[in-house]
This record gives sequence, C-alpha cells and structure tokens, in this order.
Amino acid sequence: MFADRILSGMRPTGSLHLGHYHGVLKNWIRMQHEYECLFFVADWHALTTHYDTPEVIEQSVWDMVIDWLAAGVDPARATLFIQSRVPEHAELHLLLSMITPLGWLERVPTYKDQQEKLSSRDLATYGFLGYPLLMSADILVYRATQVPVGEDQIPHLEFTREMARRFNHLYGREAGFEEKAEAAVKKLGSKKARLYQELRNRFQEQGDDEALESAKALLDAQQSLSLGDRERLFGYLEGGGKMILSEPQAMLTVASKMPGLDGQKMSKSYNNTIALREDEASVAKKIRTMPTDPARIRRTDPGDPAKCPVWALHQVYSDESTKQSVVQGCTSAGIGCIECKQPVIDAVLFEQRPMRERAQMYLDDPALVRNIIADGNEKARKLAGETMRDVREAMGLSYA
Repeated sequence: MFADRILSGMRPTGSLHLGHYHGVLKNWIRMQHEYECLFFVADWHALTTHYDTPEVIEQSVWDMVIDWLAAGVDPARATLFIQSRVPEHAELHLLLSMITPLGWLERVPTYKDQQEKLSSRDLATYGFLGYPLLMSADILVYRATQVPVGEDQIPHLEFTREMARRFNHLYGREAGFEEKAEAAVKKLGSKKARLYQELRNRFQEQGDDEALESAKALLDAQQSLSLGDRERLFGYLEGGGKMILSEPQAMLTVASKMPGLDGQKMSKSYNNTIALREDEASVAKKIRTMPTDPARIRRTDPGDPAKCPVWALHQVYSDESTKQSVVQGCTSAGIGCIECKQPVIDAVLFEQRPMRERAQMYLDDPALVRNIIADGNEKARKLAGETMRDVREAMGLSYA
C-alpha cells in the first residue's frame, strides 16, 4: 500500500509529441511504480479556453489516452480517468467557490499572463477566472498528497493549499473535537502517544517545524488508524480542528529539455514537433530537413555544433562517444550535416518503435481504451465520493 497519492492531469490537445513524453510521461511512468497514481484527462479545463470549439475535444481525448498507453503508462498500476466523468470535481468546485475571495483568483500569476498570450480569445469568463479553483478541486477531491508541478505552476498549488486551509478553518470544528482527538492519541499506543504529544507541544509552544514534520511522518506510518482519527490527529497537531481537506505538497519536476526541430522548445504553437507515434518516413524527413549551422554553406565548410539545432537533439539522444565524433566531424568538416543527423534519426525511431507497437492494439480495438477509462472513472468516483461525504457533512448538506 502506497503512503503517497499522486494526482496529475493533461488537457486534451490531440496527439502528443516527444516534448510531452520527455517532459511529463516519463515522470508518470516512473511514478506509477513508486506511488498510488491518478492520471486524468482535463477536458473541462480545455473548455476554459476553447469553449467555442468543443467538437475538437472528444477525438483529442481518445488520441491522448492512446498516447499515454503507448508511452508506457500502465492501467494496472495507475488509475486513468476523464475529469468530466467524475461530477464530484464540479460539486467540490461549486462548494469551494462559496468561500473563495475573488482577490485570490485575480492574483494568480497566470490569469493575466494567459489573457495577454491568448488575446485573440474571449477569456472574460468566470470559467477562465475560476479555473485555478477547478484545478484545486481536482486535487483536493482525491486528498492527493503530492502533485507534480514545474516552477511556473507552484502558485497554483499554493492557492490549492490556501483553499484547503480556509475550508478546514471554516468547517473543521466538529463537536467534541478535543475529546475525540485525545481518544485517537491513545489508539497510537503508549510509546507513540507520548512521542506524538511531545512533538505536538514542541511545535505549538516553540514553532518547531521539524517537530511538526516528524509528527506527520509518525501519523503517516500508522496504517491501523481510521481515516477520521487520522484527520483529527493531523488537525490536533497544528492546533486546529479536523482536517477535512488535506494540503498537497509540490513535487517539483525538471522542465523538459526536449528541443523542437528549430532549436526552440518543442511546441505545437511553433510548428516544430515530432508526434509520439508519427510515421517513420515522416520523422526521418523532418530531421533530415532540419536547419543547421548557417556557416556550413558547403560540405567542406567547418561548423559549430552550438549554433546548430541538431546538436540540441544529440544532447537528448546520443551517448558521449557519438557526441564527441559529431563535434570532431562538424568542426573539422569531416562529416556532412546528413551524417550528423543520422544517429538522431536512428535514436528517435528506436524510442518510438515500442510506442507504435503498444498503440496498435488500442487502435485495432478501441473498446479496450474505453474499458480502461470506464474502470478508471469508477475508481476515481469512489475516492472522490468519500471526500464529498465529509465535505457535505461539514457544510451542513448531509440532511437529505
């Protein structure tokens, strides 16, 4: 049983490219062996910027899921599901919106940045203003402990943590909390109960953050505690009430170093991508026709790898001996640009081959993909339903 639960999602933008693989999917594939993982298709998020072209979303969803499976995401190890098939996301989003100060949404850094970048689209909608809150609901409804994010997404996660704290402050005051928490402490056993109380006192009296982390680790290791007692003990630790929504931690991920065909970051907006399952002939042609060092006008002209976009691909795909021979051959004009590109072509095709093979099974029988997602939707709804029962009770909505 994994102690940590990871949640991560992607907007359905159609077929994925190698930048997605090196930036996100390789992390997912590693994490699915180490954590309890939930990976979801953020189709509602796609509507925040593309509400006027919904017809592109459906096919994009299935193309993207096949790409996940082709890359090596394993539905036997991770739960794959679609956001809009778990209505608890929307319910929690609505309930959280009742307590969310508008200023909190307006200060999220990406709000104004995206409005400027996507100035051609009408983003003066609540859906766009409120998408960080929907993102928070996505995370909090599963009580995810960690969320993989890049540096630019940290403000979104801190917003989520603030929402969890605000909710717990407003609604975590259950009747008889102190007595129930003290009873839960005794269930730890005398030795662990003394240690818990000692760490709690050190944190509350001296502000000792290390004591707080040690106490949290102690609670994380207690598998026999009920969910209710666990939440009470976490809340009691920090001097608050019952923790109904847990605060997720940021799992910082390294930004993708996958360059595009022009040397810039690989992105559809730059039209410089290689699709995850692109046809071999197309991949070879794209790399063969890549621009190179402009100083190499003739085959006999020496070049500088640092000025060549192909060299950036060598950094991802080539071993040290290949890179050394490329530098030697380029700077001395000992090899031509086509010879420089061939090892990259071979390496990319080698990486893609098993992806195409895995994808073919799902392309031949689309019902396999639908069944995987249906199973994932059901598992996700069960987890989300557990959270929503506590949320409704805390907000006085469990009377019906």
